[in-house]
Amino acid sequence: MGTTLLTERDGAVAVLTLNRPDKLNALNAELVGELDAAFAELSRDTSLACAIVTGAGDKAFAAGADIAAMLDMTTEQARAFSEAGHRIGWRIEHAPFPVIAAVNGFAFGGGCELALACDFIYVSEKAKLGQPEVNLGIIPGFGGTQRLARRVGIGRARELCYTGDTIDATEAVRIGLANAVVPHADLLPKVKEVAGKIASKGRIAVAQCKRVMYAGADTTLDIANAHEIQAFAMLFGTADRREGMKAFVEKRKPAFTGQ
Repeated sequence: MGTTLLTERDGAVAVLTLNRPDKLNALNAELVGELDAAFAELSRDTSLACAIVTGAGDKAFAAGADIAAMLDMTTEQARAFSEAGHRIGWRIEHAPFPVIAAVNGFAFGGGCELALACDFIYVSEKAKLGQPEVNLGIIPGFGGTQRLARRVGIGRARELCYTGDTIDATEAVRIGLANAVVPHADLLPKVKEVAGKIASKGRIAVAQCKRVMYAGADTTLDIANAHEIQAFAMLFGTADRREGMKAFVEKRKPAFTGQ
């Protein structure tokens, strides 16, 4: 990876750190490209069970896109930049492992959209989130108008996108944008603990759980339930399913192998 994105591995968990602290980890073309490449590579790693995305420094997860870099963009360049941001969201949602956002500070604009693409979000008590793009005469361009509504409901999402208001960590949890507020110093250890718990489960089962939940979100209940039935049955052909049930009967911890 390059210098704007740091990737470290802790067993079956990967931690991706947005690394432009002097720019509040603003998402420029280089960082967007590195995120795209990183998730493409990680998605091919069958030993990976969970990933965490966070920001370098104590102030920001990602304080939006790099406005200075966007200032002279043409409409064609803006479309390409938006498409690149959407591609990251697609990669995160289609990754065969959960991705958790550890929002350690400002998450505005593209930063909020990056967090929204993750499976769920934990926030530091210092976090502030929002989609303030209308203050710049534009709209969210990395999926915010769509994912925010799916996360918190259409009325609240419209309010946030139309006003450009930002909210604090407590409000983010109250409206369902984030799962929990964590003391700032404890945020990454807490998220690593949750990631480790996920990594200890049946990896194929977790991947299928993620797949069917995303697949079923935008279809009818009948079709969504058909996705679940198919995945449930398929898992009975895995070694992990047999190990998990055998361990339960034998009153011991399962030793999953991802097979």
